[in-house]
Amino acid sequence: MRRNPYTPGQVPRILAGRAVEMRRIEGLLARVATYGELGGPLLVFHAPRGIGKTSLLRAGQRRAVESGFVTAWVACSRQRPVLPEIAHSVGRALERADAVPSGAAGQRWRGQLERLTVEVGVPGAKVQAQVARRQSTEAPPAPHAAIGVLESLLHDAATAVREHGGAGLLLLLDELHTASPDDMSVLLNTLQNLDGERTENPFAAVAAGLPVTPEALTRAATFGERSTFISLDVLSEIDARAALVAPAEAEGVGWTPAALDAIVAESRGYPYLLQLLGSTTWDAADPAAGARLTLTHVKRGLPVARDQLTAMHRARWGAATRLEQRFLAAMAAAGDANVTRAAIAAGMGVDSRAISVPRERLIEKGVIEPVGHGLVRFTLPGFAAYVRGLDDA
Repeated sequence: MRRNPYTPGQVPRILAGRAVEMRRIEGLLARVATYGELGGPLLVFHAPRGIGKTSLLRAGQRRAVESGFVTAWVACSRQRPVLPEIAHSVGRALERADAVPSGAAGQRWRGQLERLTVEVGVPGAKVQAQVARRQSTEAPPAPHAAIGVLESLLHDAATAVREHGGAGLLLLLDELHTASPDDMSVLLNTLQNLDGERTENPFAAVAAGLPVTPEALTRAATFGERSTFISLDVLSEIDARAALVAPAEAEGVGWTPAALDAIVAESRGYPYLLQLLGSTTWDAADPAAGARLTLTHVKRGLPVARDQLTAMHRARWGAATRLEQRFLAAMAAAGDANVTRAAIAAGMGVDSRAISVPRERLIEKGVIEPVGHGLVRFTLPGFAAYVRGLDDA
């Protein structure tokens, strides 16, 4: 028995089909490494869930480490302020790289870490107590204070990496759409200030988020629109096949053409589904080295994969409000492909202007995505059929 090389819901062992996007990351890294300057505006990859945003960021992180960068990873969350997470992640990254400044510079560095975490708040009893004491006697800190501290923190960290022989500092921000508008504003203003002296800042930042991320950043700061936004789509047929074949080959296992055809057709290029179907097929086959995965194995594993997909459909439907469910039902009734705003409104029996709120909320949740003027589509394959099937349940 060979180990299952497919990882649904996790970073894949082999990233397929993102060569163009990886070149964008590599170009940014090359600018920092070659010139010792800021890599450019914030680079933001955006797409619905399951398209491979986190996987791309992790691949970029590995490439950066290979190129001599110190990297700091932040998984943004609505439950936690992002700025303290940046401070702690950068601090840990420099400590692991043994690049923490020494002497007076080191004292200033640690002071910046402490100041930023206290100014914006961070989970933990000690800091919460500090914040509580401050709140009892002081007004909340002005945003420009946090901007200045974060700017100094990133400048000093990146400079320390360079002085220790590294290429620079790379900050990676996953799920950026969950950051608060204030945190986004501070981050964008900080990057703007660093760009004003770009030759003194060997630093770059790459982020990923849902399709609402560009709008959220622009609302947080008008110049957020100067960020570099790149949309990720499903994989092409060639790349989908590579995502299945390469991991199996690494374990000495092959695929029959019929099996590949079936999974590529079922997944429709959706990276999460490719990993899920690859995994269930592998488990059904339990292959030895030299074996091949066949259409029979695909069919045996398919019910397990469909059960998992149905559970995801059920979770998305259950998390929707009644108004959002009405929107989803009207959208599903209009078909499986791109659906017009007018068709959804007609299905709900309302004016098209009345559907703006549920539409925006469902886009923010990652359940649907805009695909053109007045058009939306479901982000998870099979969801339209699931919703239509609820009427028969």
